[in-house]
Amino acid sequence: MDELIDILDANGIITGKTAMKSEAHRNGWFHQTVHIWFYSFDGQVLLQKRGKDKDIYPLLWDVSVAGHIGAGEEIEISAIREVKEEIGLKITIDQLEKIGVFRSIQKHHNKLIDCEFHHTYVCELKVSLENLQKQESEVEELKLVSIDQFYSDVSNNKELKTFVPHDSNYYKAILKAVKDRL
Repeated sequence: MDELIDILDANGIITGKTAMKSEAHRNGWFHQTVHIWFYSFDGQVLLQKRGKDKDIYPLLWDVSVAGHIGAGEEIEISAIREVKEEIGLKITIDQLEKIGVFRSIQKHHNKLIDCEFHHTYVCELKVSLENLQKQESEVEELKLVSIDQFYSDVSNNKELKTFVPHDSNYYKAILKAVKDRL
């Protein structure tokens, strides 16, 4: 789905310009996204398998919930909206714990360049996997894996190929943030 987003400079500062998401991707303009990693108190991480019809990284495992921040939209409001849309879960701002902003550049091809700043949160998952409702157009599958299994998967070159290729420092930050809360 195309949407109007704020354009940032290479340092993550809002420029005051807006564009459609497709235009930002076509031109490699920086913009903002939210990433929300859910974890359970018993040491599991919620992973999302991207939908089969996604333009990029279809059917690869990824962050629990992610999405673009609309133009002028507050970051936390965007996070709450994306969680509701993608997994059918209603959360509040006070449940979100921001762990950082990660700069990412992914050149998929000449007409699709993702230049993003991922505002990244962790949030405790307080419901069972069966109580989540995946957005069919975005999410192929949801699963809970132990933090140890997640670490093993993103550390293993063979298994890593089944995940969206985030920077290793990004995955390390997620693992540390979740472990710190257990």
